Amino acid sequence: MDRLSLILVIVGAVNWGLIGLFQFDLVAFLFGGQAAMLSRILYTIIGAAGIWSISLLFAGHEKVPAHHAG
Repeated sequence: MDRLSLILVIVGAVNWGLIGLFQFDLVAFLFGGQAAMLSRILYTIIGAAGIWSISLLFAGHEKVPAHHAG
């Protein structure tokens, strides 16, 4: 679930970058406009992934075994 959320957050970040730089909404372009049901569903899923990803900020880091340490 964490990996899927991260992928969706990256998609959202790229989309916001395109909007900011070029005024181009890739999600809306691919799925029929901002008001299209499919676009709204995807925006909602990406938003939920962002909220889920907040938990990653507080997750403990797994310890790397000594033989894998850099």
